[in-house]
Amino acid sequence: MVFAVVVLGGGTVACGEGSASEGRAAVTPGAAVAEAARHAGDISSLRYRVTGVLPEKGRVEAEASMGTEPSVMGMRMTTTEQGAEHRLEIRFVGDAMYVGGSALASEKLDGKGWFSAEPAAWGRGSWDNNSYGVLPRQLEGNPAVQSTLLTGSKDLRETGTETVEGTRTTHYRGTVTRSGLGAARDAAADKETRLHRIESLDQFIGLYLADTLTMDLWVDDDHHTKRFRLRGDVRASRGVAEGERLDLTFTFLDVDRPVTVEAPPAEDTADLAAAADEAAAG
Repeated sequence: MVFAVVVLGGGTVACGEGSASEGRAAVTPGAAVAEAARHAGDISSLRYRVTGVLPEKGRVEAEASMGTEPSVMGMRMTTTEQGAEHRLEIRFVGDAMYVGGSALASEKLDGKGWFSAEPAAWGRGSWDNNSYGVLPRQLEGNPAVQSTLLTGSKDLRETGTETVEGTRTTHYRGTVTRSGLGAARDAAADKETRLHRIESLDQFIGLYLADTLTMDLWVDDDHHTKRFRLRGDVRASRGVAEGERLDLTFTFLDVDRPVTVEAPPAEDTADLAAAADEAAAG
């Protein structure tokens, strides 16, 4: 509802077996994916790119940077909805969210360049995020956590080697269900692994998938994730018709490098809640 107010035209481990990559020590797909998930859990900052298709929003392209200590995120996002292009910049700094871009309804900005809203949260569990509807739910999760979802697959397999952003990688594919992730969580050998898999299960729920997720993971020779792709049917809900599909690819560009996301000047921000209340009253 809030998003519609401010944006022009806005609408509402079980492990498989398989061969090792040529030139590498023998390792099962399950072991390789588990090792990549372990490394993903250590990521403190990340710059990444997102491309694909979102329910309601159509084609999406975004580039973002995030840090965990302190928790910050900045994203430039373009969506194509009903043939119209919408450009937004979203920043999370402290407990506040800031939204700018050409897609904003300028008449509600009162001459300012940004909307602000708080409390706001991004990258947490699926029930703890709050982006006031500005970010699609499928982009509210931490991609480092989302990249570990494949640890819950029961049909994991290696499909070959490919080059991603100039780096040689091994490509893995499998399907994941909520029950599969639950079983992987329950089979965790230690508390830390169990906590990571609880996070993964929560991120799966946040994707609003109807049932099964098909996931591809590209892992380099140092066992780090370079890219992953998520595909699946999305549950029918308000504004989302039955049969709409999610298809997103995340590419990791820089890992554990300094990330700075700054809040816009206070004098250049308008209150998002006030704009929404004004629209509702009108």
